Amino acid sequence: MAMADSGALVGHGRLAVDSGTGRAHGKAILLGEHAVVYGAPALAVPIPFLTATARATRVPCPDDGGEGISFTIAGPGPAASAPLPGDGTRQMLAEFREATGFSDDLCVDVVVDCAVPQGRGLGSSAACARAAVLALADLCGFGLDAATVFRLVQASENVAHGRASGIDAVATGSDSPVLFRSGVVQELSTNFEGRFVIADSGVGGSTKEAVELVRRRFEHDAQAKEEFVSRASGLTGGAVRDLEQGDLAGLGARLTENHVLLQELGLSTDRIDRLVAAALMAGSPGAKISGGGLGGCVIALAGGPGAAEELGRTLREAGATRTWIVPMRRLASHVD
Repeated sequence: MAMADSGALVGHGRLAVDSGTGRAHGKAILLGEHAVVYGAPALAVPIPFLTATARATRVPCPDDGGEGISFTIAGPGPAASAPLPGDGTRQMLAEFREATGFSDDLCVDVVVDCAVPQGRGLGSSAACARAAVLALADLCGFGLDAATVFRLVQASENVAHGRASGIDAVATGSDSPVLFRSGVVQELSTNFEGRFVIADSGVGGSTKEAVELVRRRFEHDAQAKEEFVSRASGLTGGAVRDLEQGDLAGLGARLTENHVLLQELGLSTDRIDRLVAAALMAGSPGAKISGGGLGGCVIALAGGPGAAEELGRTLREAGATRTWIVPMRRLASHVD
């Protein structure tokens, strides 16, 4: 399906209730990060147990006539009680008001409780923005279609990341693995029995810096850009077939080859490379960096639940600060 703008708004927009809620979740990119910015397909899986929930509450307006909507992100770690990214939030709000006719006379406090760790390539900023948009819409009685929610989240993401592909804005609201290319989304149905182990390197990365690094590289080497996009596209297309056929070895090989592509662009780190090597030495069919890079997480393929548990232990022994197990079909999942 395409993210077209149609049937954007259903509802009256009056505050019939005093509060509204919204929810989103994390995501992990299997293949295609960075290449997706240049029109290649990318494949992502939802992480439904890493959630962002938002509550929008009507509050008395300040006497000084300040901003009518305030945002706060709450959760564990250094982000607790920090404001959401200012410029991205302002852009999202401007487009929300334009899409819905939200009154400037209404004052609302939006608190986002986010369990998606920041700076790890797991979609934290998109999940927070999506949850906030849905909470505001719920408060106001607006029914926003998928295209409008995507556009509003993407408005925030483009400011946060410089040039966002759109895959995070989609995958943080999808219940299924998604194939995303140039604004067109295909939700995948698969019986693939493998599991993915996500390992946090303990070092945050900056998607905005990584996107800019790649942009500068390709500005000076058009052939490198063409080769990267072509190879990444082929790997992602092959991975979709691997998932359909249940080919664990084939998918693993493509993951590892994709890691090499990203490594060659300077997006990996020594710590990430050690975790990838540890996963492969432990028998994983394939492993790679996941997300923007310059830090963040490794995603490694495993077979059954026992193999995934063991791979998680191996990665923590190799230096990962925490690991998550993500089945393709939303089976029981947990963090260690």
